[in-house]
Amino acid sequence: MYIVRMHAWRGHAFGPPESLTFDEVPDAELLEGEARLELKASGINFADALVVAGQYQVKPDPPFVPGFEVAGVVVETRAPELPLSARVVSTLNGFGGYATHAIAWPVNTYVLPDQMPFEDAAALTVTYQTGWFGLYRRARLLAGETLLVHAGAGGVGSAAIQLGKAIGARVIATAGGASKVALCKELGADLAIDYKADDFVKVVNDATDGRGADVIYDPVGGDIFDRSTKCIAFEGRIVVVGFASGKIPQARANHLLVKNYAVVGLHWGLYQLKSPMLIATAQKELFALYQQGKIKPHISERVPLRDAPAALARVAKGGTTGKVLLIP
Repeated sequence: MYIVRMHAWRGHAFGPPESLTFDEVPDAELLEGEARLELKASGINFADALVVAGQYQVKPDPPFVPGFEVAGVVVETRAPELPLSARVVSTLNGFGGYATHAIAWPVNTYVLPDQMPFEDAAALTVTYQTGWFGLYRRARLLAGETLLVHAGAGGVGSAAIQLGKAIGARVIATAGGASKVALCKELGADLAIDYKADDFVKVVNDATDGRGADVIYDPVGGDIFDRSTKCIAFEGRIVVVGFASGKIPQARANHLLVKNYAVVGLHWGLYQLKSPMLIATAQKELFALYQQGKIKPHISERVPLRDAPAALARVAKGGTTGKVLLIP
């Protein structure tokens, strides 16, 4: 048996990131079909803050360890598909990533391509799978179409920009401030708009000769969603990814009818429950795009595991770009 002194950030009650405590956690015995990972990097996602606050779609029972995107090495295994010393990335069934070790299952754990660093792997999985499902499956984005990505400098948005370009779409991105606009362009956006200085509705309509965007990728919600309905194209699709603004908008059915557009939802985690094989398909395609050089995560910070609450708070407040990683 692999002997480990596992440490993890745990929520003993729902609250802000500062409510997490760094605990030594009893070593759990492996069950048949499980593997123990020594973590090398864990991704921080906006959804983690919702989990910690008790505002996510799925609420764990306290005490819980947040984090659902990790990369590491198999150090103990009872799963033939995950051999000892395998380099893997995993989504952990939703929880357990803010730790030194984690238990993984073959259904959502994938062996890394030989040349992929752990950090890129931990930054690739959740945001890029969200983009893959949102753009390629739910919106059916096509080459030559115009894609508008909101919050393009963030983790979800930066992935969407690259995935849009990978399929051959024209990509327009919005972001707040000159530095974030510049990052969107570095990531491949054909046009980037500072929403703090310019009206993105007018810019998008002008840039498309009044037609609007074929697909709008919206992780913000609130007023951004409402204004997006003013620059959506005929037979366009607005993908609802989340509500970083804190405000859940209401789609107007009469407006959908008169403008002939669709609003589609994307809850990435539901695919793990309803169609895990599609998750595997998405991950395989993302690995291929990575190896072809078409996508590469923008990692803005690498933070020691002990500083997790402060890093999570920055992500929750929109004070970061790209991906922030925890390094045990």
